[in-house]
Amino acid sequence: MTSEELSTRLLNFAVRAGKVVDALPDTRLGRHIAGQLVRCATSPPPNYEEACAAESRNDFIHKLAIVLKELRETRCWLRMIVKGELLPEERLEPLLDEAEQLRKIIGQSINTARENRDRDNK
Repeated sequence: MTSEELSTRLLNFAVRAGKVVDALPDTRLGRHIAGQLVRCATSPPPNYEEACAAESRNDFIHKLAIVLKELRETRCWLRMIVKGELLPEERLEPLLDEAEQLRKIIGQSINTARENRDRDNK
């Protein structure tokens, strides 16, 4: 997968999560989760773009780690929506699956970048 393809997937993921935010009920819990979800779900695309323009391998790793943390947080809020029965599980399953796939891709990218950094530093 190219960096452009991954960037597009992250952007599409953020947009889909935004639609979930808009569909949440206007309750105290719904508003709270909406605010949290909109922040963490829209963070990965710009942070990934920053990683692609990193000034060093360590900077790249650091920025990808932020992307990973935000994806994990997003996944947690999506799971909370399901557990709290705020939206039907069937609606969120594809988004949860994409969150997991993106988490694995970014996690592996971090591992590879660390291995390359360590190899180059020997």
